[in-house]
Amino acid sequence: MIDWEKVKELNKLTAERDTQYKPDKWQKKVLAHKGNISLRTGRQVGKSVTIARKSSNLAIDYNDITILMIAAAQRQSSELFQKTLRNLYMLNDEVLKQVNGGWKPNPHLSAKKNMEEKRVFEQEHGIFKVNPTKTECTLKNGTRLLSLPTGKSGAFVRCYTVDILIGDEAAYIPEPVWIALRPMLATSKEKNGLGWEILLSTPFGRGGHYYECCHDEDYLNIHISSEDCRRISRDFLKKEKKRMSKMEYAQEYLGEFISEFNQFFPTTLIKDRMTFIEWSYKKDYDRTKKYYLGIDIARYGADENAFVIAELTGRNQVKIIRSQTTERKALTDTVGRAMALHKQFNFKRIFTDDTGLGAGVTDMLIEKLGKRLVFGINNSSRTIQEKKKGILKEDLYSNALSMMERNHLDIISDLNLQRSLKSMTYDYTSNAKLRIYGKYSHLAEAFVRACWCVKAKNLKLFIA
Repeated sequence: MIDWEKVKELNKLTAERDTQYKPDKWQKKVLAHKGNISLRTGRQVGKSVTIARKSSNLAIDYNDITILMIAAAQRQSSELFQKTLRNLYMLNDEVLKQVNGGWKPNPHLSAKKNMEEKRVFEQEHGIFKVNPTKTECTLKNGTRLLSLPTGKSGAFVRCYTVDILIGDEAAYIPEPVWIALRPMLATSKEKNGLGWEILLSTPFGRGGHYYECCHDEDYLNIHISSEDCRRISRDFLKKEKKRMSKMEYAQEYLGEFISEFNQFFPTTLIKDRMTFIEWSYKKDYDRTKKYYLGIDIARYGADENAFVIAELTGRNQVKIIRSQTTERKALTDTVGRAMALHKQFNFKRIFTDDTGLGAGVTDMLIEKLGKRLVFGINNSSRTIQEKKKGILKEDLYSNALSMMERNHLDIISDLNLQRSLKSMTYDYTSNAKLRIYGKYSHLAEAFVRACWCVKAKNLKLFIA
């Protein structure tokens, strides 16, 4: 039997001897805190290695608990899990050394037999109940650690009862996930006084669960910028500050919830309108409804084409049911993808980008499907005429924003689309012209074209 009190003491000594991790003052505060934590930081300050250390400590200090590590994608949650396992493996090695100096090979036995003897020794005297996998670890004290992706809804992780929930890059986890997961902590609060949330992330706009937790007095709120970290080169940060916009640098390196004074689509509004998680063609496609496709073609230097599909559910009520990107390929490939989607959805109209490479796609689609179905919208000039009134870029964006504000638009919860909409900012030129732009604009451009269906559904449009 393992003496877990001795293991706890040995864990403290092992952490102190770890030359790869010497915690800063704020990291020591996080390690010592018992309760909810919201950690808001710039890039590369050491948040994940700190939470990994805290996770391994909790796994040793508490018996018969479940620690669930989540992130929007498996790769992110696995990264934190592997760092936690590193700490546990180091401790396990020290525990084994306490047993007669550790396992030693028997020179009278074969290599195969020695390996069998070693496995038996480790199983008998080590801290692991079974060998850890890439996503799960169970210790002999009954503690279980799990690493799982949340997906868009959290449906695949809501079956667990959780004592400690750790969310990596928590700002990027879809809001419906928190609705599914937070009740999992309720039993633990009553049972053993745990039920803690530990959230770590760089900021991603104002609003949402993570943002609220960062301003909640029930959480230990820690804010550390990359400029506060002694391990990050000042020359590197100077170069990044020159390379990035002030807003980007403030979010990524200063860990700030950036002001949205010039963000065209407010983050809170985006999240409020992302009202559903998935849409299945097999279950949800309705032949009696009308479908529209918005396309944005990758510019020179860009690497993705964007396709956004809208479903007209009422006179002026629209659902954005699909948002996807593809790598930039030959124009024939892009046309082929649009044709395949049209064969599936039977679009009422297709709105394309007819500038640069998009002009070629528009021409080919018109040749195949006709002018009555395909319309090119040039965001830099008046390329579509409706009774001699030009449709400009600001018309497209203002229409989409108005639909969101009037609750005439429901959007599928999609992180990439959310990121693209958030990136769209605006300012005014010297001659008082509105300028709308964004670093990740491709999905937003396809999105506003798809939303134009409410304006175009009963109009006789023609190419100018």
